[in-house]
Amino acid sequence: MRLAALVESPDHVCCRYRLRAFQPLLERAGHTLTLLPLPRSVWSRWRLFRSLCAYDAVILQRRLLSRSETTLLRRHAQRLLFDFDDALWLRDSQSSKGFESRRRRNRFRFIVCSCDAVIGGNSFLSENAARWAGAQRCTVIPTCVDNARYPLARHSSPPGSAELVWVGSASTLRGLERARPILEALGREVPGLKLKLICDRFLTLQHLPVLPCSWSEATEAADIAAADIGLSWVPDDPWSRGKCGLKVLQYLAAGLPVVVNPVGVQTEMVWHGETGFLASTTEEWVWAMRTLAEDPALRRQMGTAGRRLVEAHYAVKCGSEKWLRLLRSLEEIRVSA
Repeated sequence: MRLAALVESPDHVCCRYRLRAFQPLLERAGHTLTLLPLPRSVWSRWRLFRSLCAYDAVILQRRLLSRSETTLLRRHAQRLLFDFDDALWLRDSQSSKGFESRRRRNRFRFIVCSCDAVIGGNSFLSENAARWAGAQRCTVIPTCVDNARYPLARHSSPPGSAELVWVGSASTLRGLERARPILEALGREVPGLKLKLICDRFLTLQHLPVLPCSWSEATEAADIAAADIGLSWVPDDPWSRGKCGLKVLQYLAAGLPVVVNPVGVQTEMVWHGETGFLASTTEEWVWAMRTLAEDPALRRQMGTAGRRLVEAHYAVKCGSEKWLRLLRSLEEIRVSA
């Protein structure tokens, strides 16, 4: 199949992990994938849409187009697919207007109903799309990581001294700031802890030392693997239940044990007592971090189990195989029609 993907940009994190990562294996199977940045101008978009009839299928990634744009895109796409990794029918956790948005919901509903296939990054997203598009058109392809990019953590910090790591963008750091009371408690109750922030913005804590580490695609994997424990905290709300857990997968791929609050896919990726710990209360967070800080062997054991989990379920090869099955099914539907 000749595939065209309409994306924010080829370097956008969503495109890199949900499409570009699979490109080599798709092309090895005989498909081609062309990544096309979606223009901001309406007229430029319309010109682009009219050129898409040369492709066998078009993948629209994340963007909630207007009804008229979606109608035109549908008219010129032989097959239309929608790939998304957030609860796009809602406003995000930081919105002062609340989660519900009629405009977003209506656009999302019209898009998924117009598509031949809808690809959600987790079951929560896919099930919500299925409310309008029908379960037969919806499938789950999780965000995947390339294990080969991540060196294995050495866990060389001595007992009682451990480096936590959090990776993300300035926008997701705003969510972590809501966990400030937990982070301050960790600094008070677990001496020897430090928090490395791999980001383009940083926060300052009173009791927990923060190590600022500027994000770079070239050094991100090594910076993660140089730590001892991965950390993720997200608000317990509908928007967060749509998140696809990329940072957790990165920690696991680097062989780190991970401590998270039990929200959304984090409960699927972190197996309590095996690949890390689930922690809800401040007391549970303190216990989990103290346990890991005092036991390098346990960190190494959990990190190894986490790496195996990624290899089995969230590796690029796994995602590529799901894409290939989906493309085969679309070809079979067209032939039988």
